[in-house]
Amino acid sequence: MAYAAEKVPVQKRAQYEFTFELPCYVEQLKEELDYPLAWGNSPITDFDEWRKVARAKVMECMMAAPKRADPEMEVVAVERRDGYEARKVRFNVNAYSRVTGYLLVPDGDGPHPAVNLLHDHGGHLFIGKEKMVRPFAEDSVVIKDADEWSVRLYEGQYLGDYLASHGYVVFSVDAPMWGERGREEGVDRSKYDIIAGNMMMLGRSLSAFMTYDDISATEFLASLPEVDASRIGCAGCSMGGYRAWMLSALSDRIKAGASVCWMVTTDVQMSVKDRKKEYGGFANCIPGLRQYLDYPHIASLACPKAMLFINGRRDHLFPVDGVEDAYAIMHKVWDSRDAKNRLATELWDISHSCGKAVQKRLLEFFDENL
Repeated sequence: MAYAAEKVPVQKRAQYEFTFELPCYVEQLKEELDYPLAWGNSPITDFDEWRKVARAKVMECMMAAPKRADPEMEVVAVERRDGYEARKVRFNVNAYSRVTGYLLVPDGDGPHPAVNLLHDHGGHLFIGKEKMVRPFAEDSVVIKDADEWSVRLYEGQYLGDYLASHGYVVFSVDAPMWGERGREEGVDRSKYDIIAGNMMMLGRSLSAFMTYDDISATEFLASLPEVDASRIGCAGCSMGGYRAWMLSALSDRIKAGASVCWMVTTDVQMSVKDRKKEYGGFANCIPGLRQYLDYPHIASLACPKAMLFINGRRDHLFPVDGVEDAYAIMHKVWDSRDAKNRLATELWDISHSCGKAVQKRLLEFFDENL
């Protein structure tokens, strides 16, 4: 006879200090955030000097970077596709991690413009780069999972293959904790935050390692003979959108960046009253940085580059009022540099997704700016 496991009651005290995974005094903390290093708040009036100082502060808050290493690339598999060649490559993204990536190279004479595609979070860590490029030379379980994910978030169309078929070199690798960079014990979303905490005990930030690796991977992409190093862009949805504007802000290699479904202000993002919080955990947590700059301020370090931001009116993760506030902040920066036509901020009638119409908009953006 089977017996149901005894349910352990939740222990609760009459008094408490945290609710909805936030401190009860979250509104007081937000009132104390005055972002003294933001453009317009900072006493620095020379834009290039401000960007240098603000970028240095971001990097300081990201803590120590992983040591660099010679990429030592090897091609481990090749597949012909319609109008381009798909290559599975391995290279050293840093001195600790030799990773697998997908490199899509269009037919015809190069060098070609290129896009570093940055995969999403989705609470789904089993695949990473396979969310951007249809996998091959891979276990059928991985291929099936990737195909299902492409339907769920990308309307059944792989963004990487779509861009490659239109003449772009496309590159994509796993972020730390996703895909082939996950746990030996298997996927467990709850372990991400624990591992991030242990990394902090070592004086490192797991989220920052993701960004440092995105910078390193872009440098690797620029070194390839098939790539025109003067025409490199980046794009992503959700956490990939966060990664895209972070990379655009911190890497001079990026000439144009596109972010889908990841922009907001902290003031709107964190609220007990409105039942809003950050759902990515430590995936976009840079310790101490909010004392100096909010998300749109950091993204503004990309100015005057061409940038495209798309958010959804039906995206429950990023309330429209917070998106509009963030957009307004960034427009003030681009406007101040006489570059208003190089920043596009759009609100679409979509949920948290990157379907075919959005992908077509990304292609148009890169065709115009790369």
